[in-house]
Amino acid sequence: MRNFSKLLPASKMKLVISSIGVLILVAFSSLILYEATKADVTLSDNGEVQTIKTHADTVKELLEEVAITVGEHDALSHSLDAEIENGMEIEYKTAKQIIVTIDGEEKEYYTVSDTVGAFLAENNLSFSDRDDISHNKDEAITDGLHLAVNQAFQVTINDGGDEEKVWTTGGTIQELLDSNNISLSDQDKVEPAVKEDVKNDIKVNIVRVETKTEEVEEAIAFRTETREDNTLEKGKKKVLAKGQDGKIVKIYEVTFENGKEVSRELIDEEVSQDSENRVVAVGTKKPAQNLTTLSSGNKPSGGKEFTMTASAYTASCSGCSGYTTTGINLNDNPNMKVIAVDPSVIPLGSKVWVEGYGEAIAGDTGGHIQGNRIDVHVPTKSAAYSWGVRTVKVKIID
Repeated sequence: MRNFSKLLPASKMKLVISSIGVLILVAFSSLILYEATKADVTLSDNGEVQTIKTHADTVKELLEEVAITVGEHDALSHSLDAEIENGMEIEYKTAKQIIVTIDGEEKEYYTVSDTVGAFLAENNLSFSDRDDISHNKDEAITDGLHLAVNQAFQVTINDGGDEEKVWTTGGTIQELLDSNNISLSDQDKVEPAVKEDVKNDIKVNIVRVETKTEEVEEAIAFRTETREDNTLEKGKKKVLAKGQDGKIVKIYEVTFENGKEVSRELIDEEVSQDSENRVVAVGTKKPAQNLTTLSSGNKPSGGKEFTMTASAYTASCSGCSGYTTTGINLNDNPNMKVIAVDPSVIPLGSKVWVEGYGEAIAGDTGGHIQGNRIDVHVPTKSAAYSWGVRTVKVKIID
């Protein structure tokens, strides 16, 4: 400057200094004027608010100044070619990606909504309370959120014959039963199996299985036992014991399916009462001859002889069975000559001769027939009265 000032006269030096001052003043004034002409714009960038002074003519130029690139799905409160105005408020939101899978079908969405519920409403996606949604409606949206929806469908459960339609969103058969408070016993049968997946329109069949023990009392049939009896006429039979059924208690394991018996297995048995055999005497003695064939004549020779008191009886008396002790049916053979004897004196089955009566069979006994006393059989009561009581000779001839 000193060299320069030496070259110039003082008056010229003052002129130069004044010119520089004017230039500086003009530049400063221009700067003040430039700043004063900037527009004030409020920008909300994904919720972060800032005030920007700008000479940009359009919204696009303003966003370029702050390094914001608007994507296809982003939200901007003004169009990009809108002119900038002083006091303008601009809102910008970056769209977030959401992957929505509905019943296994995947679709991509972009949204500037803040919550899941707002996103669903924005895209007209509505679901019932029965549907299974992976996120709550008031949950905040994050970029790349994966929203899974399993829509409910109906299936039929046949529980032991009672059918019911229920709603489900899938899972296994066991999970379906658990969600409907259906419990199973170890014996119950389920089709499909509880590990299988639930599918639309499936029908679940439950067979209720129950096992019970049951006691059953059954009869043991008596057997018929035959015994040969040489005092009984051949071809004749006499019941010595009627016989009685026994009792056996059988214990069964009974299986029921849905209340109906499907199987029965004997697991134990015990005889509670033994049976008693029916005993029948079978005659082996030669049949007695009809009295009409027996002689009533003279006393035969030989044989042991007794003097006895003889009374008479008839099969048609009150309380009489019509059968002798040895099984002779006097009702069918009213003319047969039979006497009642004391077997200790005259053996049963012996052929005898009775004075005034003829030949007869010792085929019966009686409570009052003891010792040397006999009772002769006659066909009618009048015949018995006619006989009365008498002393006779009796001889054993066979």
